[in-house]
Amino acid sequence: MRQLDICINGAGPVGATLACRLATAGLRVLLIDHAPLPGMEHPSLDGRAYAIAEGSRRMLEAAGIWKNLPGPSQPIRSITVTDGRPGRSASRPGLLLGQEDAPEIDGAPSPLGWMIEARNLRLALNRTLAAHEGRLIVAAPDTARFSFRDDHVHIARASGATHVAPLVVAAEGRRSPLRKQAGIMITRLPYNQCGLISIIHHERPHEGRALEHFLPEGPFARLPLPATDAHPHRSAIVWAEATRRAERFHALDEAGFAHAIMQRLGDDVGAATPVGRRWIYPLSAQYAQRYVAPRLALAGDSAHGLHPIAGQGLNVGFRDVVALSDLLEARFAQGGDLGASDLLMRYQRRVRPGNMLMMAACDGLERLFGNDNPILRMGRDFGLDAMSRLPGLRRAFVRKAMGV
Repeated sequence: MRQLDICINGAGPVGATLACRLATAGLRVLLIDHAPLPGMEHPSLDGRAYAIAEGSRRMLEAAGIWKNLPGPSQPIRSITVTDGRPGRSASRPGLLLGQEDAPEIDGAPSPLGWMIEARNLRLALNRTLAAHEGRLIVAAPDTARFSFRDDHVHIARASGATHVAPLVVAAEGRRSPLRKQAGIMITRLPYNQCGLISIIHHERPHEGRALEHFLPEGPFARLPLPATDAHPHRSAIVWAEATRRAERFHALDEAGFAHAIMQRLGDDVGAATPVGRRWIYPLSAQYAQRYVAPRLALAGDSAHGLHPIAGQGLNVGFRDVVALSDLLEARFAQGGDLGASDLLMRYQRRVRPGNMLMMAACDGLERLFGNDNPILRMGRDFGLDAMSRLPGLRRAFVRKAMGV
């Protein structure tokens, strides 16, 4: 039986990042996942991309992950926010957020965020995990039975190994088995929508500009991506539609799908063509009633799931990583109990209120912009115009979104 400092169940971006961060600080970590870690060397395996806030980028850099990205990241230099209807020009006024609204870093203008392809982040995580082989055990594919005791957790892996740790972190996703085992209830917010994801190649360069186009049926976002030899002008698109409409769009042929995209994209970057696969997934939000139980902490989607309207889901999970790792590293340096109830309650107090505010903001944006009520439309346009005229408000908004 091997003594550990922490066990993390779930090796997705949040769980694997937490493992790398803690191993960098010298903790002995067991990372378990029921599936093998995907290599994702081929672009067709995953076309998703993540919008990474500056605060998240700094954490990835400190954990040694950022330097292991196999491809370039794309800085987001500006964001255009518009309100409209498919096939029609965006209503005026809109809102433009630029680097002048962001705080300077090392005396230079900071990007508003960074775009990283999911496969590149996975490869960087795999490389970083391998670099900590002596202190970090990666058990994937594997499962375990967790027995929670007063002063420790007994971990019996299906492969036969057994371990003891003072704390287990559930980073298993929205259907977290450990959350269910602990009897932690969740509240779900259904949207009766699906999200559509694809990569497009477009006629004109994006110049690092993202587009957030609010439509009555759901938001449409174009997110800039790095160039490739085959496609020098690339972006990711993410848009939400009512479930049946989304299913019809997903089933269209290439020409029909491209037409649907152009109806929403307009003349933002010229003519656009879908590249590779497209994905569809149901949209909902949910939150756990509490983030902790005896010897257990929830992180990432095990604790919360947001509507993707603001692209903050992974960043909120990374904020969990920052808060929990800071607390654990400080307690580890003191030689204290890493699973003590006071530490867990401090973690919950540090992250849950902010996460709930972010969830409420995303839910409110969806309900405010996801309709065609003329009175609300007038109010939305007034709000966008007001923000465009108030640089202090823009800077406060951008700083909050950047997590710095």
